[in-house]
Amino acid sequence: MFIIAFVVWCILCWKPDTEHLIAGGIVSLIVAVIMGSLFVTRPHLMIHPVRVFYFLFWYIPVFMWELLKANFDVAYRVAHPGLPIKPGIVRLKTELKSDTGLTFLANSITLTPGTLTVDINKDDGILYIHWINVVGSDPATTFKEIGSRFEPILKKIFEEDVVSK
Repeated sequence: MFIIAFVVWCILCWKPDTEHLIAGGIVSLIVAVIMGSLFVTRPHLMIHPVRVFYFLFWYIPVFMWELLKANFDVAYRVAHPGLPIKPGIVRLKTELKSDTGLTFLANSITLTPGTLTVDINKDDGILYIHWINVVGSDPATTFKEIGSRFEPILKKIFEEDVVSK
């Protein structure tokens, strides 16, 4: 967490002088101490090479593709004279158990336009999602349309037993 906060600080400041680096180090340390446990409960798992590979070369490209498709879909709906939308809240059951995996799934869904994660029930692995154009009414269709693109990837990245096999 310290390294990530410090890198973000350096990018945002863009001044490689001593005062900015010292201030960035202090602020990054404070952020890491206060907020570190909120983001990743098992940080040692995140540096595993297989997880990093899956994240960089599988999750990021899939997420970017889904983001692009969703942007065009929402732009079409906005520009269409009939405004073809059927908004609603759907229930998505996931097999992800880790806090980080659930958070990534919820944020991946929320960051693609047309969907917004409203609530997460961690105990049951259920996400409630507001969807701009609900397709179908059964959970299998909902999962196929929203969650099936991200869940298998996030399971490989964040679920502990997948990498150790």
